[in-house]
Parts: sequence; C-alpha cells; structure tokens
Amino acid sequence: MASDRRSVAAEVFRHASPIAIAHRGGDEVAPENTVAAFEHAWSLGFRVLETDVHVTADGVLIAFHDADLERLTGRPGALADRTWDELRSIDLGGGHRIPTMAELFETFPTAVFNIDPKADGSVGRLAASIHEHGAVGRVNIGSFSDARIARMIELLGPTLSTSAGPRDTARLLLAARGLGRGPERHTCVQVPLNMKGVKLNPRLVRGLQRRGRQVHVWTVNDAPTMRMLVEWGVDGIMTDRPSLLRSTLEELEVWR
Repeated sequence: MASDRRSVAAEVFRHASPIAIAHRGGDEVAPENTVAAFEHAWSLGFRVLETDVHVTADGVLIAFHDADLERLTGRPGALADRTWDELRSIDLGGGHRIPTMAELFETFPTAVFNIDPKADGSVGRLAASIHEHGAVGRVNIGSFSDARIARMIELLGPTLSTSAGPRDTARLLLAARGLGRGPERHTCVQVPLNMKGVKLNPRLVRGLQRRGRQVHVWTVNDAPTMRMLVEWGVDGIMTDRPSLLRSTLEELEVWR
C-alpha cells in the first residue's frame, strides 16, 4: 500500500517543491473559503487549494471551516441545523457567499483540493461528491480525526491520498526519530511548527521524507518563516497570504 500511496502522491502533489497551498483560498481579497478567494489564489498560480466541508440540515456539502456562523457573520446557530436555502443567501461580506463543494470542483476542474471533513456527518457526503466529480485523483484528505480519514479510505479506496491524522502523525514523528516504523498509509504529514510541545525541525523533516512522506507546514503568514521552511526543504507551505508566499518563493527563485 505504501508504494501505491506514493504513486498517488506523485500525481496529487505533482508540483515542484515547495508546493504552495492556499489555506481556505486565503483572505487577501475576499472572505476565506469563498469562490473569489480561491479565484485570487488560482490567478496567482496556486494549483493546490485547501478547504473544509460541513453538511447542511438537508444534506448539501458546503465549503466552510467553522461549525457555526458566529465568527464570520455574528449570527448564532450551527450549520448542521440550517438548510442550504437558509445559508446560500447569507452575505459573508462584499456580496461573497458560501459555496458548495460541488461548485468548487466545477469551477476549478484541474485544481488539487486538500479537504478537511470537519464533522463525522460530512464524511459520506464528501466521498460521494468526490466520486460524482471524478475527483479521487485530485484530492488529498486531511482531518483532526484519524477515524474520519480511515473512513474516507474505506469509501474511496486505498489509493486515496491522505495526510496523517493526530494519532498517526505522532507515530510518524516517532518513526522519524528512529522509534518504530509508523503507519504506511499516508501521502503526507501536514503540521504546524509547534505540535503540543514538539517543535518541527530540519531533522524531523528529513526523517519523515526518508520514510516517503511529504511534509507540509501550516499556516505560515510571514516571509521569514517561509524562507526558513524553504531552507529546511519542506515539501509544501500552506498560507492565508498567497501573494506573500508567491513573492517570497520568487525572491528565493523556487516559485514554479
């Protein structure tokens, strides 16, 4: 399975390292996770777009990070308790609205999507949408739930590209230190610089890469850290500031 997953990784993350990943599309010109945010990142040359999904009360899969509307709109109430007709009319600012995941798949038919199913109830609908859009070969699934990732693999097959969940990330970090083997089933490890007391460093990056795992770091919004990660040789950098990441990688002559 490990060799199969690495071959899938070569296709999903086929861009030259370091891969530039637009976190929720970025928030430079429009609210996060909106079509306009993703269009901005795409216009800059980003070909890997990160997003999150929830399911509405009537079963529509939407691209949205939070479980409720409070942070972005000041409105109370869980997304899961609202219908799509209720949500589709909400203005997130500047006339921008919540998109469905189907809309994103159709608007960006060649993009790689890094998708986080934020709740157990979104897993089955996400798998169905990926299948409906023939997108298995252009998605990577990540989650803070190892169980959700495992379920996505069950639904879409062992060649689905995935990043490690919290438990498997811990096991892979131990393996990178020479302690155990770690799981074989993930394409990449997507981590912040600091993980519950464990600080990412060049040795850990190299150790993970020796085990066939790409290392993607989130969420990086300042140029000095971007430069440091390029020096470390990470495989991907995730940012809310796609213009800054592009200009920094251009300055270092590693923008592809």
